[in-house]
Amino acid sequence: MESLERRLGELRAEVRRAAASRDTARVRVLRAELRNAERDWDDALSRLEERQLAAGDPAASAVAPGGGPLPPARLAAVSADGPLLPLREQVHQALTLLDVPTAPKLLSAVHGAFFAGEIPSARLTSLRRDEERSFRSAPFARPYYLCAALTAELLAPARGLLAISTWPMDRRVIGPLSPRVNYLSAAIRVAESFLRIPGPGPAAQRLLWRFAANIPGAADGARAMDPAIVASAARAEHEVHADDDRETRAAAAARARRQLDDAEQLFGSRLQAVPQAGASSE
Repeated sequence: MESLERRLGELRAEVRRAAASRDTARVRVLRAELRNAERDWDDALSRLEERQLAAGDPAASAVAPGGGPLPPARLAAVSADGPLLPLREQVHQALTLLDVPTAPKLLSAVHGAFFAGEIPSARLTSLRRDEERSFRSAPFARPYYLCAALTAELLAPARGLLAISTWPMDRRVIGPLSPRVNYLSAAIRVAESFLRIPGPGPAAQRLLWRFAANIPGAADGARAMDPAIVASAARAEHEVHADDDRETRAAAAARARRQLDDAEQLFGSRLQAVPQAGASSE
């Protein structure tokens, strides 16, 4: 860490000197080196924090018996008395609750609302890179990987979305209707989780309100949300889009299974567009 921090300082000073002398070619080279060094520093910090968490008994459970969210009193006790689970397990908790590919900001909010503390969303980019490196070096060595969602058209990684490798392929595909369908699915899961815990705290109430405010018939201007009404309204709209979305995802998932290798099925194809079914490669 210290050598990386010294290198970062040296690179920043070199960038300033090159910019002052108007050496644009060298500025570009140095900036690329600086970005790589910053990524290396971020990865090293993530590994250090996870080692510290592991050394402090990560078995101090941040999950209620049966795998559900903790009630607020237990949540506060876990936060005060012991370290959180490693980052990848916190992300896995939040993704399992939502059951759809999700962006870092929402993952952080969900974990803060239903588990022990918010996820540092800025670290999730380096975490996904770590997961891909781990899979490529030792495929399927872990019970699960935090992987990418795939765009239905190109089977490329969908920007800013995380998924779980054990999900069916079609659940990890993002078609034109999928962002809305996934939003509604997540709203249903959040409302159901809200109903299961006794005395949900302010963070859970704020999260439910944020979902309800964007679903017709779920909010009606009331600050105190009824989770049963939110879930019902989300299901009503979900039914409108679900069949078309499911068809698109299924077709893309079939192409992915035929045309991508194991790593690409989890982390996406970056080299070229994958042809649609029936297109000739000749």
